[in-house]
Amino acid sequence: MSTGVCIVGAAESDLGVTGKTVLHLQTQAITRALADAGLRLADVDGLATNGVSRFSATQVAEHLGLRPRWTDSTFAGGSAFELYVGHAVQAIQAGQASVVVISYGSNQRSARSRTLDPYEAHTPEAQFEQPYGPLYPVSAYAMAAQLYLHTYGAARGRAGMTEVAVAAREWALANPRAYRYGAGPLSAGDVSDSPLLSDPLRVADCCLVTDGGGAVVLTTASLARDLPGVLVEVLGYGEATTGTSIVGIGDLLRTGAVESGRRAFTMAGLTPADVDSAQIYDSFTITVLLSLEALGFCGFGEAPDLVAAGTLPLNTSGGGLSYCHPGQLGVLLLVEAVRRLRATPDRTALVHGTGGILSTHGTVLLGRTT
Repeated sequence: MSTGVCIVGAAESDLGVTGKTVLHLQTQAITRALADAGLRLADVDGLATNGVSRFSATQVAEHLGLRPRWTDSTFAGGSAFELYVGHAVQAIQAGQASVVVISYGSNQRSARSRTLDPYEAHTPEAQFEQPYGPLYPVSAYAMAAQLYLHTYGAARGRAGMTEVAVAAREWALANPRAYRYGAGPLSAGDVSDSPLLSDPLRVADCCLVTDGGGAVVLTTASLARDLPGVLVEVLGYGEATTGTSIVGIGDLLRTGAVESGRRAFTMAGLTPADVDSAQIYDSFTITVLLSLEALGFCGFGEAPDLVAAGTLPLNTSGGGLSYCHPGQLGVLLLVEAVRRLRATPDRTALVHGTGGILSTHGTVLLGRTT
């Protein structure tokens, strides 16, 4: 099946510790992505973004002098940008927009805005979780990791999580834009020696906190053929929502990626065996193991073997563990997938984003066209 929609531009803002505002980072990412596509701001009539203010799309549009006829400010954590792809495809197919920009920017490292206690007192989960003093969100993912180790074997599960961190660093060492570029290899011993944060998750199991942002540009396949560069078509997409907190999710080992992945593969007419590379949200090492299994790349409990085999190019930028914070990574997963499809023989790439505490899931399949 063809959606008739392509990603024609992809770019990052400055990354790391930038000292720049969120709007500055958004502007960098959007203008660079449009330049990559061979388009101008005046061509944009659709915008999807969040994290700027209560009215994020309006704020960014006004800042850039845009008057879009279609916007989306859905906030779903790290999966939002994969969800935006599906929404943008639908809008373009329906004639509501012709050129859509999906963007994000965050300066949380420079602004020191990261918090470990974001509970809102009026929410039901607060009364059940907050009294125990969890570190948010690491303690929630630690519970999922503990269940994984209990179910599939502590040594095997721990080895798989460690391999995820080690492999991410190896990819980052080949990526000059990665925060850990030049930091040197990460060994299994380095992972096990890193401080314990929330058992069994250690510092090396947890994502970076950095500034940064990114943007991608989507348009019709017919318009894309008149633009420079390799065409990358959206082949399929799917989303799923499971629950907003640990107490609301029934099975921590079978995430909503089961549904979002199945929907994306069905739309595209593909299977996991057809995927040449995968960019999977890695807020924590356990997130990767859970996602690989839920998406069907291996059986449940088998992700440690898949990661150890190294047969599937995974998070080839270095991911949230060694490249940049996953808040930005949600959109930068798309950027990396596009770059890899353009620069390698890969024909098909999977991108999967996950919202906080495994609450939302967005899966996108992209294909390089001739």
